[in-house]
Amino acid sequence: MNNFTPGPPRATKSAPTVFCFICGRQFGSKSIAIHEPQCLKKWHAENEKLPKSKRRAAPVKPEAVIGDDGRLDAEATNEVLWKNAQGLMVECEHCGRKFNEDRLSVHQRSCTADKPAKSVGRSRSKSQSKR
Repeated sequence: MNNFTPGPPRATKSAPTVFCFICGRQFGSKSIAIHEPQCLKKWHAENEKLPKSKRRAAPVKPEAVIGDDGRLDAEATNEVLWKNAQGLMVECEHCGRKFNEDRLSVHQRSCTADKPAKSVGRSRSKSQSKR
């Protein structure tokens, strides 16, 4: 029983995740290489459905951030990837909220010029502020 470690189980550090530069979701360092080409393919398919006047240029993956020590700065690179994904979101012309391109049409079924959706604020709701 040399492989047995006495005592309570020890928590291991979670695997590092990487943001997709297109959709902003997080993936494991091995899965991201599988996800990104599929996500880009989906992005192109959705973009092709739009009228020519609303089509956008294909997203470009940002460069990795290299720290002062010459090594990859994973945290800064993730920040750049996430910000890139947020920049690809499309703003609703009626309420000003931003959505992934494939979700905007779903949102606009209920958000119209006559009846725009209510903005989602970051302030506390009335029920929380009474405490």
